[in-house]
Amino acid sequence: YKRQVHERGKPLHDRDQRPGTAPPRGDGLSYAQRRFLQGLSSVDWTILWWLLAVLTVIAGLVGTIVPALPGVPLVFAGLFVGAWIGGFEMVGWGMIGILAALALVAWIVDFIAGAAGARYMGASVRSFWGATIGAIVGLFFGLPGLLLGPFIGAVLGEFSGDRNLVRSGRAGLGAWLGIVVATAVKLTIAFLMIGLFLFRLGLDQIGAAG
Repeated sequence: YKRQVHERGKPLHDRDQRPGTAPPRGDGLSYAQRRFLQGLSSVDWTILWWLLAVLTVIAGLVGTIVPALPGVPLVFAGLFVGAWIGGFEMVGWGMIGILAALALVAWIVDFIAGAAGARYMGASVRSFWGATIGAIVGLFFGLPGLLLGPFIGAVLGEFSGDRNLVRSGRAGLGAWLGIVVATAVKLTIAFLMIGLFLFRLGLDQIGAAG
């Protein structure tokens, strides 16, 4: 009877509290949930944003080789996130405009080179898609696959519609040359964009140190 009276006299949170747990609060969250939220509040989100930016740029570099990914636009998106992290102070809007212009040039060159190479050698749409599939498959065979995959895919794609092996070979060669030239230009522009971004960050750090 004395124990019951003693329990009734306790505050509500003391009666409900279990050994080894924190007293409940009025926010409706458990002790584990509050600890999780406290851990999130202590995370340095700047590091996570930079990680996202770097991964996006890496995906863009891969995309300059893999036709299925928008390479240079992804590089630009990653660099834009990097500039946004610094509040566009280290990398301002002027540099962002230059990077956007370079990304546009890369897209135009990619389109023109692919179309010109295919048209010059009389390639059809089959060659283009064959070269694209060949490039994706070639990724699994290293550098030889990257070089020969688009060509073999373009020849097979053209041969599926035109059974003439000589014409298919010429068309496949045209599609392959267009892809190679476009890839080289995209890679060059992508690394140029990254170099300009890092150069601007370096200048800002030098200015801050001085």
